[in-house]
Amino acid sequence: MGETIRPTAAIWREGDWFVSECVDLGVASQGHTEKAALRNLKQAVLLYLSGDETGKVRWPVELERKLVPLTLRA
Repeated sequence: MGETIRPTAAIWREGDWFVSECVDLGVASQGHTEKAALRNLKQAVLLYLSGDETGKVRWPVELERKLVPLTLRA
């Protein structure tokens, strides 16, 4: 069995659907409930990682993150 990874997921509602995205990989999915959207995202991320025949997808043990504020002028 492989190592456990803990990427960041974002989830939001769009109409009747919940959209989920793995922000570390740019992989997204959806579902009619938050739980379904996250379950579908897990499957999508696993498929993405298992389908990497190039060996270019790398998962560091610790993902480095930096949160920075955005300044926007509307």
